[in-house]
Amino acid sequence: MKFYFAPMEGITGYIYRNAHAKYFGHVDKYFIPFIAANQHGTLSTKELHDILPEHNKGLVVVPQILTNNAEDFIRTAHQLKDFGYDEINLNLGCPSGTVVAKGKGSGFLVDKVKLELFLDQIFATSPTKLSVKTRIGKEDPEEFYELIQLFNRYPMEELIIHPRVQKDYYKNTPHMQVFQDGLEVSQNPVGYNGDIFTTRDYERFIRDYPSVDQVMLGRGLLTNPGLINQITQDYTLDKQVFKAFHDKLYRDYQEVLSGERNVLFKMKEVWAYMIWIFSNPEKYAKKIRKAQRLSDYDGVISSLFEEQNLVEGAGFANFKK
Repeated sequence: MKFYFAPMEGITGYIYRNAHAKYFGHVDKYFIPFIAANQHGTLSTKELHDILPEHNKGLVVVPQILTNNAEDFIRTAHQLKDFGYDEINLNLGCPSGTVVAKGKGSGFLVDKVKLELFLDQIFATSPTKLSVKTRIGKEDPEEFYELIQLFNRYPMEELIIHPRVQKDYYKNTPHMQVFQDGLEVSQNPVGYNGDIFTTRDYERFIRDYPSVDQVMLGRGLLTNPGLINQITQDYTLDKQVFKAFHDKLYRDYQEVLSGERNVLFKMKEVWAYMIWIFSNPEKYAKKIRKAQRLSDYDGVISSLFEEQNLVEGAGFANFKK
């Protein structure tokens, strides 16, 4: 099985990727959060830092592009090729309302005529291999039966399917029958993304879909950064290793971000997931959210690691909304 780390906007940037690789690893591909391709061909400072080869040493990374304009995609693809990338992923999955309103991400799936023209152009002219990460539609799972026939026309490196529609966001249950149908008819290699939060989830998935050999983990891996190790090696997440991972992440953010507020914001984003593998998480989640200074944050984290334990078998399914 190949394991991929999903691109999680605002969280899985190069600082997170490097910390994760140092203490946990076993990721076959880290997907970089999307680059918003534009007509000027410019990359934001954040996007540039994320793709720089010196920020991704020793990692297999795949940049992702978000756009519905083929010329903008190709322009950005050539830039990425110049940085040494040989695979690019197209984002047809983002469910964000602001993205969908512009006809991008999963919002692009509704306009199949425009999507076909777009795919014709990028597959004919891309300087790199192309993979696609997609949802199964915008409103109705039945949309995917037309989409998969369209996708079959193109030689994709792989098609990564998250079997929810846009309006589901991350709620409701993935439409696994649609995924099964897509798996059976796809002319491209198929990967799976969605709701694998624990080793039990993974074992259930491979029991039901033994032919799949690529899975992409997102929220499950953010909550338990050692999840792949647990799946492949019967590994028990060690609290001291987890603390060392946290400390590197925290230290590296302080080196590149200005001001306590920005560092706190980043760490709070990460803890919105990680806290749920600890015992008594709600108490500490509240304290982390309320921290206004790094000194306050330091005290909470110190108490958390001293007073609480990692809960075996816990994962994102424990998340309290």
